[in-house]
Amino acid sequence: MFQIRIVWFARLAAISAAAVTATTMPEASAFADSPGVAPAAGASVPSAAVSAVASGIASSAAAPQASASPAVAAPASAGRRAKDDGPAYGAELEGFAYAYPVHRYAFTSQRETLQMAYLDVRPEHPNGRTVVLLHGKNFCAGTWEQTIDVLTKAGYRVVSPDQIGFCKSTKPARYQYSFQQLAHNTHALLESIGVKDATIVGHSTGGMLAVRYALMYPKDTRQLVLVNPIGLEDWKALGVPALPVDYWYARELKTTADGIRRYEQRTYYAGEWSPAYERWVQMLAGMYRGPGRDIVAWNSALVYDMIFTQPVVYEFGAIRVPTLLLIGDKDTTAIGKDVAPPDVHAKLGRYPALAKRTQAAIPGAVLYEFPSLGHAPQIQDPATFHKALLDGLADVKPAHATHAASE
Repeated sequence: MFQIRIVWFARLAAISAAAVTATTMPEASAFADSPGVAPAAGASVPSAAVSAVASGIASSAAAPQASASPAVAAPASAGRRAKDDGPAYGAELEGFAYAYPVHRYAFTSQRETLQMAYLDVRPEHPNGRTVVLLHGKNFCAGTWEQTIDVLTKAGYRVVSPDQIGFCKSTKPARYQYSFQQLAHNTHALLESIGVKDATIVGHSTGGMLAVRYALMYPKDTRQLVLVNPIGLEDWKALGVPALPVDYWYARELKTTADGIRRYEQRTYYAGEWSPAYERWVQMLAGMYRGPGRDIVAWNSALVYDMIFTQPVVYEFGAIRVPTLLLIGDKDTTAIGKDVAPPDVHAKLGRYPALAKRTQAAIPGAVLYEFPSLGHAPQIQDPATFHKALLDGLADVKPAHATHAASE
């Protein structure tokens, strides 16, 4: 076991060295999301990974290839490569339309003039409550469109921002990303549009942000809802080696629609696929085909570093607002899992156990589990997910309770 770890860390050292010596930092940055494809549990990263990283860095100066070809209509099989054709979008998702009108909140932060894009959808028959939807790293405000429709029909006002550095919001040239900063930005946005208290719903990385928001602004948080949040474990403390931003940047430059599709099929949708998911694949991949490819990859790398180095798991006991956990048990997400030693890799991203442990850690938390769903239950099975969400919003229990949502 000790020998395996030595070899593993030697490989990572080689990756880091290649990144440091070969990379020139871009002067501008943007932000988007493009997951890598992790090996099967127990598998080791092939030695080709080192050369792949090096080639990714070496090619980073090449101009991105934009394509106007039609979007891919069918998924590639798990082991097959597909031609990466599809639409090219701008660094702020220019050319990709959301289902609802996009508003912009202008403000100054860290000496940068910024604009946060957001959706603000009001119901025909308001119930007096507002729900704020916080997207994950590989998602945008627009990916909540089905949830927005369901909530507004139930009487909720819905606000869904694109965080700074994501999707349709500003990509600042220099920005120190932290969950505290993103929570502050979100709170300022809500104040600017007259939202005094809200239910905060966070999915994936948005779950980590939602936890930070609830800890910073408990009086303004009526309820906290965590949808398959990441950060339910501290990957670094569990043995995932720390990687430099240069490594993440080189990997993000190699993003393709096929890589996104295969990762999402396995992790987000528990091995299933629907043509409806393709829109979100092309949303992400299109930013890497467009003129903002380099700055999109650079900021994605910065956010990986934020996620990995700013755990929230140790503060769950300090949450003092009603909390609802909505968990797809087939989720296996864990940042850095694909570069972890085999013995560490096998222990990460076990959501059924993580969900129960998190419920026990958060005072009064209520847990709904979806046994056959993956990382994105709101997209994979909207009817089942939204029933559980509406039930949870209407019935906040102070005592611990566990439910298995019928599927």
